Amino acid sequence: MTAPAGGPVTEARRPRRSAAAREGVAGWLFVAPVVVILGLFMLLPILMALWVSLTEWNGQGSPFRAGVPFVGLDNYTRLFTEEGLARQDFMTSIRNNFYFVLIVVPAQTVLALGLAVIVNSRLLKGRTFFRVAFFFPSVTSSVAISVVFLFIFANSGAVSRLLELVGINGPQWFSDPRGTLHLLLGALGLVDPDAPPAALTGGGPFGLSWWEWLSGPSVAMTTIIVLVVWTTSGTFMLMFLAALQDIPVTLEEASRLDGAGRWQTFRYVTLPLLKPTLFLVLTLGTIATWQVFDQVYVMSQGDPAKTTLTPAYLSYKTAFRNFDYGPGTAISFVLFVIIVVLALVQRWVLRDRDAVPRPGRRARKGKA
Repeated sequence: MTAPAGGPVTEARRPRRSAAAREGVAGWLFVAPVVVILGLFMLLPILMALWVSLTEWNGQGSPFRAGVPFVGLDNYTRLFTEEGLARQDFMTSIRNNFYFVLIVVPAQTVLALGLAVIVNSRLLKGRTFFRVAFFFPSVTSSVAISVVFLFIFANSGAVSRLLELVGINGPQWFSDPRGTLHLLLGALGLVDPDAPPAALTGGGPFGLSWWEWLSGPSVAMTTIIVLVVWTTSGTFMLMFLAALQDIPVTLEEASRLDGAGRWQTFRYVTLPLLKPTLFLVLTLGTIATWQVFDQVYVMSQGDPAKTTLTPAYLSYKTAFRNFDYGPGTAISFVLFVIIVVLALVQRWVLRDRDAVPRPGRRARKGKA
């Protein structure tokens, strides 16, 4: 009696399929503890917070009981469409944080890359000392450093004293709400900061005038910017340093033999090889700067005149001081969306445009 066509092949495939199934089950058993822990302590709290953002929970009792008012997307629409203090404060915090990110991320990236190039030089003596010195602020408590900066930038602090030595009367750093861009335009004689043009003060998007949007970081925010750049550059320096040490020395030597100078070698050889690390540094820097909280909480708490208010601190203040947990949680989720969108934009901008397509893709296109 002859076996049906394909019978022996099916019998031969059964052990392979069963072995693959056993491997899949074993893999899930190995990762199950991590999945359970992440689900309980990360995914579940996020889903609970998302529910809170759709309610008007005041912090009393459970947010899942029947008596908690459900408002849907009202907490979100208030932040963008409804006139009132909630939208004004939120847009003010977005403006402040935008200028904060716009200055801090490029500054700390360029400084970190420059420091990495310096400490990676074989001609530098005491490289270990400089690496530790540059990295030391990053491992120091941000609260402690913030308190030190409060004394340094006080009215009678070291910075004001140094400016007095050269004949400059420094501002009251943590009490000055004036925007640096306004001050710059006033110094150039283009605009009078005390009497701005009516075209800029008459209207603007999201409840703020164009004059308010174009203020730039305040003097108080500038001190926080200096602090953050100084404390974060050391960490990113180590990332760039590790990437620089992975670049073969022969590539740089070959470019020098071809007649390239130091700047040309850095631009056309070193910098392209640092693109993955550059993307990592920019992404981490963007995430951290949009989440800035410690320095604002210790140094200013949003003052003066809300010019150091950030979305992260506004979310904390709304939820834990005003006991409006729904709007406070909504602010945090809007901030989460902003961070994700900016990370995707950075990934698209820094993508490898010269990547060779995979053979499988090329074959599929040929068949099509």
